[in-house]
Amino acid sequence: MTHPAQLRIPATYLRGGTSKGVFFRLQDLPAAAQVPGPARDRLLQRVIGSPDPYAKQTDGMGGATSSTSKCVILSPSSRPDHDVDYLYGQVAIEEDFVDWSGNCGNLSTAAGAFAIHAGYVDPARADANGICTVRIWQANIGKTILAHVPVADGAVVEAGDFELDGVTFPAAEIVLEFLDPSDEGEGEGGGALFPTGQLVDVLDVPGLGALPATLITAGIPTVFVNAQDIGFAGTELQPAVNGDKALLARLEDIRVAGALAMGLIRTAEEAATRQHTPKIAWVAPPQDYLSSAGKPIAAGDIDVNVRAMSMGKLHHAMMGTASVAIATAAAIPGTLVNQAAGGGAREVVRFGHPSGTLRVGAQAQQVDGQWTVTRAVMSRSARILMEGWVRVPQGSF
Repeated sequence: MTHPAQLRIPATYLRGGTSKGVFFRLQDLPAAAQVPGPARDRLLQRVIGSPDPYAKQTDGMGGATSSTSKCVILSPSSRPDHDVDYLYGQVAIEEDFVDWSGNCGNLSTAAGAFAIHAGYVDPARADANGICTVRIWQANIGKTILAHVPVADGAVVEAGDFELDGVTFPAAEIVLEFLDPSDEGEGEGGGALFPTGQLVDVLDVPGLGALPATLITAGIPTVFVNAQDIGFAGTELQPAVNGDKALLARLEDIRVAGALAMGLIRTAEEAATRQHTPKIAWVAPPQDYLSSAGKPIAAGDIDVNVRAMSMGKLHHAMMGTASVAIATAAAIPGTLVNQAAGGGAREVVRFGHPSGTLRVGAQAQQVDGQWTVTRAVMSRSARILMEGWVRVPQGSF
């Protein structure tokens, strides 16, 4: 009896910011997976090792966290004045689905670097020593991202002294610009920065009652609440949250209430297969705490404390897209984030998260009574961890 060999697919494993993912060139995928649909989803799930009832992803490339259960597909851009189309899939760990509803801001950094590695950027631009600006079309949400990638002799510079809390080793800094980062228009808000038209809403959450919330779509749809309103201090680390099933269920109830209010889902049941968006985060005024690495974070060094959930768990640092939401909400007087940061107009905010701090900026303005955000900026880093082929069993997709 003969046994079919595993299928080998060219792939690259990259870290981007505080996330890791398996990157593919669209042209290298099997024909059935080059188009959206069940075959593509099953392939990416098998690559990552999902769905896994043990929640370990031992038989795949995933790292059993939302930050490491990710796949990216890049291709030459179909849009004028862009270099690449970047499509991101958040692979659920235990459940049987891939969520395509949003972007990964951290892996946007790696997308810029990978575009150069993969030969998708004009060599005349990549060969210039200095900074190569990669023009990315984020296909999940239909937005432009500019990745300013350091290059030398036609290659991406990966080594450097830029330190990012949540990442162990320093690397070269990549500056990301998210242009017009508000959502293009899911739900009744029709693309508004605040889909309900309010800077602060009051959600009716089962078991909690009336809960003030800021609902915003910059970077990624996000539900912000005050930490004290849900019994938190705003300095929580993962062990205080992720092992408490009742607490996780309560946070999911808040997220679902926010999703319904934003028009992202029509029924609460739909949220089960839309875990990537919206995010839920809680904010609190600055206060001292110890990071997950034991590093003292002083209240005087930050403007606000923020904690955010990703795929049902407290994130170990902060998602890049949620950082855009934080920066934008902080820039607009009256939001819960702005209030927790002390109020007033601002274009830059430094926030505390479980792994340390992060500085982000956003430019927001009011036009005809409506708030808009023109760009958000942050720094990350990226590095290739492994390249070659990923293998999947024949017949697995």
